[in-house]
Amino acid sequence: MNPTKKLIYIAFIASLILACNYKKPEPVVGKNISKTVINLQTPKNEESIAGIYETQHEQNNTDECKISVELIKVKDGYLYTFKTKSRKLKGKAIFTTNESGEKHIVLKGIKWDEYEGDISHEDETDSISDSGAEPKELEIPVGIDASYAKDTLTIQNYGNAMNSYTKISECDRKYIQLIKK
Repeated sequence: MNPTKKLIYIAFIASLILACNYKKPEPVVGKNISKTVINLQTPKNEESIAGIYETQHEQNNTDECKISVELIKVKDGYLYTFKTKSRKLKGKAIFTTNESGEKHIVLKGIKWDEYEGDISHEDETDSISDSGAEPKELEIPVGIDASYAKDTLTIQNYGNAMNSYTKISECDRKYIQLIKK
């Protein structure tokens, strides 16, 4: 026998032996398998903020601070409906998370009710030397921001003597808390 035929004969025998040892994979259906449920943690992100948020009645306070904000998820962000006893506004809401992990929502398009500006940087001599000059007209900010934590939106509604403002005059609370229904 020539060497080429011997090599072909050996390869044929080896492949025949390997083919006899090959086992088809068996289906797993009939065997006992422990049923372990794996919960994949989805990060709490902007998806969880959609819903209706309302102020809660304070027992000691008789104010009529009834405010609601409805946040609706749309493909490119959020839309809001803002309701008080005297107005109903709609617009776009922007959801952000800062470097420290604090979450905030800005209700775009809502004009603050009052704004006198930050006077902490003014010098006392400015008021005396400029007494004849016309006071500078301040532009009232637009957009109400709220911090978000555990299904609660918190709005700082007014400032202090150094930075006087009121965002929502229908409510006399310093901090307005809107709790998800």
